[in-house]
Amino acid sequence: MSMHTPLKFVDSHCHLDMLDLAEFDNNMDNVIALAKHNQVYDILSISVDLDSFPRVLKTAKNYPNVHASVGLHPCHSPEILTSIEQLSALSKDKKVIAIGETGLDYFMNDGRDPLNENFEWQRERFRIHIRTAIETQKPLIIHTRDARDDTLKILQEEHAEKIGGIMHCFVEDLPTAEKALEMGFYISFSGIVTFKNAKSIQEVAKFVPDDRLLIETDSPYLAPVPMRGKKNQPAYVAHIAEFLAQLRNTSVESIARLTRDNYLRLFCLVNNS
Repeated sequence: MSMHTPLKFVDSHCHLDMLDLAEFDNNMDNVIALAKHNQVYDILSISVDLDSFPRVLKTAKNYPNVHASVGLHPCHSPEILTSIEQLSALSKDKKVIAIGETGLDYFMNDGRDPLNENFEWQRERFRIHIRTAIETQKPLIIHTRDARDDTLKILQEEHAEKIGGIMHCFVEDLPTAEKALEMGFYISFSGIVTFKNAKSIQEVAKFVPDDRLLIETDSPYLAPVPMRGKKNQPAYVAHIAEFLAQLRNTSVESIARLTRDNYLRLFCLVNNS
């Protein structure tokens, strides 16, 4: 009888604090248990604002396989200010392993501001997060939408290669992926890669080296095929791994192993296999 190594997946980006717990009998234990039942052993719960950060951190502290990030999403209110000092202080807890979600999002511009001058606050906030990541030596979680040129430019200007991180929910083109990889970033794919109309993203997913590949749910958003249309959750990350295995002509076991190894290596976590 052959022995099979059990699958162990990682969800490198989700928002546990945004899940509708009513669907899980109002108990986060059920979310984590369901994830583990589906072989999801490591979860990174992402902060998008400082008001909700205490809840994100509390959840991470309640479960040994859950960690947290701290940061302000680029779409979060422009009047909310932060600093290197504030973010550094909030990141001191050992359960906080990343800075972000940060980056740039020009989606709402819709061509009305060709120079994106109204987004200077986003660019300044982004720089603060990068400087904090370098100072604290905690990798970045990068969000970019309709802003790839400025995102790459600021990452280069702020020497983000000194710390690296994750280009989360990657939906950009191959040249963008190549530049991010050159700066030491990992490329993470969400359920979007499983969509039929995501051919260009799928081409990038074929290209990313094994040692820079990650998977995520971005739950409660972007449920992968065959769960599309439902509210997403960490348990569904296996569907992304299965799709990538077919796309990259390899096994699900291989995708599970290398993406978890990459996650543990990036965040300097112990492999409790």
